[in-house]
Amino acid sequence: MAHLLGAERLHLEFPTRIVFDEVTVGLADGDRVGIVGRNGDGKSTLLKLLAGRLEPDSGRVTPRRGIRIGMLDQADTVDPDLTVAEAVVGGIDEHVWAGDAKVRDVIAGLLGDVPWQGRVGDLSGGQRRRVGLAALLVGEWDVVFLDEPTNHLDVEGIAWLAQHVKQRWAGGQGALVVVTHDRWFLDEVCTATWEVHDGVVEPFEGGYAAYILQRVERDRMAAATEARRQNLMRKELAWLRRGAPARTSKPKFRIEAANQLIEDVPPPRNRVELDRLAVARLGKDVVDVLDAGVEFPAPGGGTRTVLKDVEWRIAPGERTGILGVNGAGKSTLLGLVTGAVTPSSGRVKRGKTVRIATLSQELAELAEWADERVSAVVAAQRSSYTIGAGSKAVELTPGQLLERLGFTSRQLATPVRDLSGGQKRRLQLLLILLQEPNVLILDEPTNDLDTDMLAAIEDLLDSWPGTLLVVSHDRYLVERVTDQQYAILDGHLRHLPGGVEEYLRLRAGQVQGGTDASPARAAAPAAPAAPAAPAGSALEGAARRAAEKELSSIDRRLEKLQAQIAEQHEQLARHDQADYVGLGVLGDELGELEASVADLETRWLELSELLEG
Repeated sequence: MAHLLGAERLHLEFPTRIVFDEVTVGLADGDRVGIVGRNGDGKSTLLKLLAGRLEPDSGRVTPRRGIRIGMLDQADTVDPDLTVAEAVVGGIDEHVWAGDAKVRDVIAGLLGDVPWQGRVGDLSGGQRRRVGLAALLVGEWDVVFLDEPTNHLDVEGIAWLAQHVKQRWAGGQGALVVVTHDRWFLDEVCTATWEVHDGVVEPFEGGYAAYILQRVERDRMAAATEARRQNLMRKELAWLRRGAPARTSKPKFRIEAANQLIEDVPPPRNRVELDRLAVARLGKDVVDVLDAGVEFPAPGGGTRTVLKDVEWRIAPGERTGILGVNGAGKSTLLGLVTGAVTPSSGRVKRGKTVRIATLSQELAELAEWADERVSAVVAAQRSSYTIGAGSKAVELTPGQLLERLGFTSRQLATPVRDLSGGQKRRLQLLLILLQEPNVLILDEPTNDLDTDMLAAIEDLLDSWPGTLLVVSHDRYLVERVTDQQYAILDGHLRHLPGGVEEYLRLRAGQVQGGTDASPARAAAPAAPAAPAAPAGSALEGAARRAAEKELSSIDRRLEKLQAQIAEQHEQLARHDQADYVGLGVLGDELGELEASVADLETRWLELSELLEG
């Protein structure tokens, strides 16, 4: 594999801490690397260093001469005055980019709900982010750096992106480096994992699951080494204590130092833990949603149906994941369960002992505490807390409870407004669990959390005995903490015995069959690559299938012709420039190939208009 880029002895220091010290890494053709680590440890900074957007204090990054590097960072860098079309394909004529299968695939995969001629500045933050990602992916790059590319993508979008990056380069070519908290994406795409921690970059083989196994083994070996060290220290203490009583101050000092060494050594890595908190008693009846429908006023008058004929009987201890595209009605369904939304038809019945709490996407629960110290927020709820039960019950102060959730002693005195996004998320979860709910609703709970914190929360949820409802685009989380999944499709709630894979198949069928009526998809033309077809021109049945088959065939033929044209150009360049006859023959052949491409592109546009009519 050819070397693409190398970083040697990188050192970077911020005013308050050392970010990297003596870091050496390299990228070669075929590398697919996922970067993991705690929030604030330097994952995004490492990407910027490797991409050349940030200079190290010492050390150097050396790319191979002539390689093309593309990067998606977390900043919103798309010019707001451009149209979506200009931002993604620039000033290239439509018939040119429409003939590129890769460009069409990127547009369909990321921008299905984005107005193609709309102004970028008028889009939502999530849409602008996807425009930026599409603009990057339509380019030709040898190395691609992606910083949180799955943000603002739903389950379908994440599955599409994984497939795209796996097929983007031929086998053993190109390199991908991605920072993401989406563990399913890491497992699906990456063949190596770099863990950023404590100023170093530690490499592991394989994706997220393989990395976790190797890290557990590393920590086990470190723990065994530490146990041996402590045993040796205890032996030394025993020898010291067996000596004569009239010791000088020097041996006494050695005893105290050895005691301190044993007691104060931290574990090999900081471990985030939270034992099970109390849960209010839950009876047999939880929430029954009976033949419920929800309608909202439509902007142009009349009403818009969001949910219809929903029948859902939630059982005690049920653990359910809810899937659906943005705007399908997931939050509305949760509103029916909590009582925040009143059904337009049908009814919702709640048990008398039900106590519902919601971890929302916003951090509204923390707004009133913005100026308070973290420890004061928890102390205001209760002066002490008991975790566990029976002989394992432990009473903790507010500070000790926060430390178990990963807050350091220094952070306990920090005002809530100054916490990072992940820290606020942890505090929000803790405040909700202290209410002792027996029905917990998680609405996109993975925002702003690193993989270690996600694993800690999943550990907590594994032993949490109440009823759990989860709405999330994080496929790993949904499959990890829920026992069953439902989807909202065309306003109906549908059970998914086959889980997320079944949902993706159903959604693909909706899109291909032209029955996708979700608000997220209805906002823009179904295919920005082609103009709208005249009314009544849509194909049906066998004719439609034949047109789709021909369209796929044209895609394949165009790819072959483009390769032949490139080869013909090379032959022209290598041919004897004094052989005018031979050059003429090659030029004629090239002209025939280009004419064939033009004919196929015209036919492709015609078929697109018919299929999208």
